[in-house]
Amino acid sequence: MGRFDRLLHPRRRLVAALAALAAFALAVEGVGRLAERSALASLAAEARSALPLASSALRAEIDRQRAVPVVLAEESTVRAVLAEPTPERLAGADELLRRIADGTRASVVYLVDRGGRAIAASNYREPDSFVGNDFRFRQYVQRALALGRAEQYALGTVSRRPGLYISQRIGTADEPLGVVVAKVELDRVEAEWRQTGRPVFAADGRGIVLATSVPDWRFRTLEPVAPEEATAYRESLQFGEAPLTPLPLAAAGAQDLVRLAAGSDAGAKPGRYVEVSGAVEGGPEGWRLTILAPAGAALAQAGFLARLLTALALALLAAAATFVWRRRTREARRRAEMVRNAAALEARVAERTTELTEAYRDLQREMAERREAEAKTLRLRDDLAQANRLATLGQIAAGVAHEINQPVAAIRTYAENAGRFLDVGEPDTARANMGTVVGLTARIGAITETLRGLARRARRPSERLALSEVVDGALTILDSRIAESGATVERVGEAALRVEADRIGLEQVLVNLLRNALDALAGTPEPRIRIETGGGAGVARLTVSDNGPGLAPQEAERLFTPFSTSKPQGLGLGLVISQDIVTELGGRLTAGTGPDGGAAFTIELPEAGS
Repeated sequence: MGRFDRLLHPRRRLVAALAALAAFALAVEGVGRLAERSALASLAAEARSALPLASSALRAEIDRQRAVPVVLAEESTVRAVLAEPTPERLAGADELLRRIADGTRASVVYLVDRGGRAIAASNYREPDSFVGNDFRFRQYVQRALALGRAEQYALGTVSRRPGLYISQRIGTADEPLGVVVAKVELDRVEAEWRQTGRPVFAADGRGIVLATSVPDWRFRTLEPVAPEEATAYRESLQFGEAPLTPLPLAAAGAQDLVRLAAGSDAGAKPGRYVEVSGAVEGGPEGWRLTILAPAGAALAQAGFLARLLTALALALLAAAATFVWRRRTREARRRAEMVRNAAALEARVAERTTELTEAYRDLQREMAERREAEAKTLRLRDDLAQANRLATLGQIAAGVAHEINQPVAAIRTYAENAGRFLDVGEPDTARANMGTVVGLTARIGAITETLRGLARRARRPSERLALSEVVDGALTILDSRIAESGATVERVGEAALRVEADRIGLEQVLVNLLRNALDALAGTPEPRIRIETGGGAGVARLTVSDNGPGLAPQEAERLFTPFSTSKPQGLGLGLVISQDIVTELGGRLTAGTGPDGGAAFTIELPEAGS
């Protein structure tokens, strides 16, 4: 029996070793898979956070062009040329559409009569002009005539370039005059998507890819298309001769994980990707946006690192277990020889105990150091949060000081003048100056309230007022400053032009623009400032220009960036605040070059009653 046990003992050790190796492999693989799932979840969350940004870029590009057909549909010139297309009216319509296309960055804007023939287009000068082409087969023309407006993404039959066609009917459904169409090419949006390094594409409700950062994927499908459906799509000419083949994507096992086949189209590397998608809110009906985040390298790295660390940990554990087992074996053997080796055994036990004590002390010291490091990290995080709050308060204080500086200077001037008038016996004039001071103090309160409103995105009530009144108020505040500079102020344009706006906020913007012009004219011989008002197409414009040195290219790029200024004593907040105020009023503030070569700033606001 003892001999049998001796024969069986090595077999038991072999079975135990094999079981340990199997458990080792299962543990390493399990931890690797858990790490891969965690990395996959992180990649999916990152891609989902990028989805709204990509969708916003697409929606913003489309929204900028949606108003063009609506506005043109109400334009009297457009209606007149459809009612009676004389050569003179057609030429005027061509030029009008060209200017609108240049101003809105539309690819092309064209006018179609009720029969579907293009009679005027913004590209009338180009070889591939749309003028004279028959577009009645297009759905966006048919649906606009029937429903009033339509949107369709298609390949251009003339330009052979894809784009979104936005159409608006002119006239009533019973008596349509025609359709005005604006084509939006999404090259700029697709270029932005391409810069992210992730394949991005938008598909319609039928699963056909339209806009994409991978050009070879355009007009591919998410699912196979039946032959009869593909034939119908080609006959509609919406996608040209596109094969309408499915994208080379297949599920890769895990949720949200797909595999791009090797040898696929240029612009996307083969491998595994995390797929996230969502509807394009506010975009064309049925469009969904999809982002493919590269996952192969990240998952492989996470899995490899987790498996490696697990293998190392288990190897160390096995080594420790082996060490303990061998030590116990040695101790058993030593006990059998205790009589001869008692002294040596006690010395070795004492040595081992000392080593363990030192190891325990080292471990305690490392744990204390780690707790101290964690506490230091928390303190640094609190200090960073406090510094951030102080920086925010500093920015708000700088904005308030910047905006009330000019009214305070005007108060000082009027107060000093009031004292002089009292000295020379002119109390009425002094009283008028003090009344102006009272008004300016009220203005300071309004400015601080405006700045607080900007911080919490609140709007002040608007009123109907003439632009000439706003100009008068701003010139009153800067009266002494203008007199000291020796500048000549020229006012031209429509004096009775009215807008719906906040008087204090609009005067605040104009004071900032005039003050910047006066600063720019320092040292200029015969300094001049031109204030021009005008309007058209429901928009009122107020332009402030000077004959100073103008805007350098590097300055023009960062005009509306906070704390960016070329003035030695400037804060770089005036134009930023002015732009926010004009935007809140429903308008925009732009910069350019004036007729005298200097800088020119234009305020555009909706005209009252338009």
